[in-house]
Amino acid sequence: MALALAHRARYFRPVSARQRCGERVCALDLGSVRVGVAVDDELGLFAHARAALSGRRPGELLASLRVFAAEEDIGRFVVGLPLDMTGGTGDAARSAMEFAKRIEKVTGIAVELWDERLTTVQASRNLAATDVRGPKARRRIDGEAACFILQSWLDAHPARRKL
Repeated sequence: MALALAHRARYFRPVSARQRCGERVCALDLGSVRVGVAVDDELGLFAHARAALSGRRPGELLASLRVFAAEEDIGRFVVGLPLDMTGGTGDAARSAMEFAKRIEKVTGIAVELWDERLTTVQASRNLAATDVRGPKARRRIDGEAACFILQSWLDAHPARRKL
């Protein structure tokens, strides 16, 4: 039995960060109070919410993102682009584009903008379906919205999967 387990261990070794086929992807749902954060799993299949960051001080947010990217082996940021319902760019979309440029400049990591229309609505419905409401839902909604952004991006890029 021990021999069989030792034999299997050669083939089922955990994959380290350095052995992975590429870096992880981090999605951001930008907000003036909180910024939702989600990161893909090691296989690039699923998005997972992380603790929201404060959006009140852009300089501190950029510094936090630089540290976070280094700690989590982030190779790409996907920033939610709040287009209006007709697909046009309003003030919020232009602000997101400008901030995405700042993220890329400060972190040195590629940033891609991704349509985030209705992600907050989807996140709200998802939380309500799991009986998360009130203050608890407000604390989690940004991360859930970032998850919807990232999952949409991951589903549109199946070739990136690390199987």
